[in-house]
Order: sequence, then structure tokens, then C-alpha cells
Amino acid sequence: MTERSFFGHPRGLLVLALTEGWVGFSLYGMQSLLVLYLAGHLLRPGHVEHVWGFAGFRAALGWLMGSASGPALASSIMGLYSALIWATPLAGGLLADRLLGRTRTIVLGAVLMTAGHFLLAFDRTFLLALLCLIAGLGCAGSLKAQVGGLYRPDDARRGDAFQLYNLVVSIAVVVSPLVCGTLGERYAWHWGFAAAGVGMLLGLLTYLGGLRTLPPEPMRGGQGAAPPLTARDGRMLAVLVLLLPVLALASVGNMEVFNGYLLWGQAHYALRVAGRTMPVSWLVSLDALVAMATLLLSMWFWRWWGRRRPLPDEILRMTAATVLLALAPLVLVAASVQAGGQRIGLGWALLFHLINDFGFSNLYPIGLALYSRLAPRALGATVVNGYVLHLFLANLLVGRLAGLLGQMGGTRFWLLHAGLIGLAALLLAAFATVFRRTLAGPASRPLVESLR
Repeated sequence: MTERSFFGHPRGLLVLALTEGWVGFSLYGMQSLLVLYLAGHLLRPGHVEHVWGFAGFRAALGWLMGSASGPALASSIMGLYSALIWATPLAGGLLADRLLGRTRTIVLGAVLMTAGHFLLAFDRTFLLALLCLIAGLGCAGSLKAQVGGLYRPDDARRGDAFQLYNLVVSIAVVVSPLVCGTLGERYAWHWGFAAAGVGMLLGLLTYLGGLRTLPPEPMRGGQGAAPPLTARDGRMLAVLVLLLPVLALASVGNMEVFNGYLLWGQAHYALRVAGRTMPVSWLVSLDALVAMATLLLSMWFWRWWGRRRPLPDEILRMTAATVLLALAPLVLVAASVQAGGQRIGLGWALLFHLINDFGFSNLYPIGLALYSRLAPRALGATVVNGYVLHLFLANLLVGRLAGLLGQMGGTRFWLLHAGLIGLAALLLAAFATVFRRTLAGPASRPLVESLR
């Protein structure tokens, strides 16, 4: 693929980024409403009794995450859902690598997601809707592997491509809570979910319309023998697996934005703006808007740095990003102390999101580029999709932590998050040495040494 038309990148990157943008619109529009919808509507008497299979589901959830009710139950459901949508891409990657191929797997995922969003229009089909969304997102996760397939392993544009890719998704995440959140909170919950479904349908059409610009399918079981795994591949896989729980701890504060943070913000932020109460789901849009700005600034900074000196390797950049992520919850601690029991001004929210998003903008895409670079050819989509397992672990932890919100004040709640993320920063700093020794050799050098 040598044709370029998207900031010096292959045209297929634009198709994949726009498709992922619509996936993000539907996903984050729905997520901005889900915990509020559960706590404010579905789990209330007169509604929860009508959900097919809910009694058995609640019993299983209690065994997994502890018994809860009210907002704590809503947080547990949200945490489990958010965890599973980051776990199923591993199964989707195996399906793409070994059976259906990436294109068919992605199309299947888009169809399932579209159906899931529209099934949320009915209380009875709530659990079926979540099942469709979880399975669909697992299949759609192979989009990221197709991004990696646009570039040779030694192509220095790969890290830049993943940041551009995330930038398009960030734009979608800014818009989706404004659309879906406003429709859901101001008019009817189901209108918000329906808007997410329309967005996913547009994503499917975008992908199908751009198929000719995408990289060819790699060989899989029925089309030829996959390259065998070498001893070095095994060492790579072991290191990448061991990194996942550390990255989970690093991401726990960012993942809380879609769960306990919204419930905490609804109770503690001064949401009156120009005489009207702002929907609390708009905080997700604020987060996405700030994330987009911080991603652009991060891209500019590393390009500036790369023109003057060699870039630090990925692990060191991820460690620095985690330090920033640990500082973000401390902003909310300071805000809680300063407010003294009164409502907290939205300036504190802006500062929190600014620090958090600078950290995550330099953690997630750099980590994704690292996993894409080191993935053995035989398991390309599987390893790239497996990268998001750290978000599965993070959201499981968030589901438990958010349930503690009613048992501890905001100060202790956010101090706990800062401590967990700080521990991850220490572990990543220690991991940098192990990483270099395990993967010693030419391929262990930083992927992006200069972006001129």
C-alpha cells in the first residue's frame, strides 16, 4: 500500500479511522448513559422485574463482584460490561486469524453492535442487548490489527498512525455524549440508545464502502500454513502478557470516568451553567474534547523531540504517562478538601481531565503501537486485540472500586485510585530493565526513532 492521502498515510487508514470513529460514537454514547440509566430507571421497581433473565444474572453478578443494590449494583453491572467489551476482542482476534479473516469478522461485529443498540430500546431485552454489544465489539476489535497491516514492521509511521487513529475516535467521543447523552437524559433513555445504533449502522456502511483501500488478508488456517512461533516470539509473548496487569492498574483512573466518576460528579459538581443544569453525561464529552487536544499536543511534542534527538523507548514513555495518570485523582482529592462539603466548580473537572488525558494520550496509543510491532506474524490480530485485556482487568477493578463510593468519602476514594496508579508507575519503571534484557537485539530498539 503506497498510495497516501491522509496526512502522509495510506488511504486505508482514513477508512479504518472513520469506521472506528462511528464505533466509538455508538460505544461511548451508550456508555455515557448506561450507569445513569441503570441507577435512574432500569433497576427501579416496576422496570427491573421485566428484564428477561435478570434474577439469575444478578445472582451470578453477586458471586463475581459482591452483592449490591441501587447505585452500587449499577456500578457493578457497568464494571462487568466495560470489562467484557475489552476481553472479547481476544476471541475476535482468534476468529479473524484462524477462521473468518479480519474483514468478515469486522462486518459481523458491526452487525451485532447495531442490533444490540436497538435492542436497548426495550427493558425486556436489556441483557440480550448487552450480549450483542459485547460480542460485536469483540469482533470489531480487529480494526486495530488492520491498521497495523497497512505498514511494514520497520515503518516509522506506525506510532504516528495509531495516534491519528485515536484522534479520529476522540472526535467521535466528543460528539456522542452531546447527542446520545442529551437525548437520553433530557427526552427518553431509549432515544439516546437509538442514536448510538444509527451511528453504528453508519460505521458499517463506511467500512463496506472502503474495502478496496484496506490491506490484503494475511494467510490463515485454510489458506496456507501460518509462520511457526520462534523462541524469541515466545519471550515476546511472555513479556507482553506480564505487562497487562500493570497497564490495568495504570488505566484504572481513566476507566473510572465512565462509572463511579459520573455518579460522584452528579452528587458533587456544580452542574448549573447559565441558569440550566448540565447533563452529567456531558462530562464524557469534556473528557473527549480534552483528550483530543492533549493527543494533538503529544503528537506535536514527540515529533519536535524526534527531530532533535532519539525518542525514548516505548516503556519509558508509558512510565512517564502513568505518573501523570497518578496525579489526576489527586486533583479531585484537592477539590473535595477545598469545597468543604459544597458543590465543586467545573474548573476542577477541567484540570482533572487535562492531567488525566495527557497521561492516557501517551499511554494507550504508544502501548498499542508496541504490541502491534512485537506481535508474531502468526498471531497478529490476536496479540493486538489482546492488548486491550488490560482494560478488561481495569474495568473489573473499577466495578469493585465504584461500589465503594457510598462507603467512603470522595477524598479517600480518589486517594485509593492515585495509590494504585502510582504503584503501576513504579512497576513500569522496574519493567523497563527487564523488557530490554528479555528482548535484547535489533527489534528491541524504539520503533519511532524520528518523525520528520
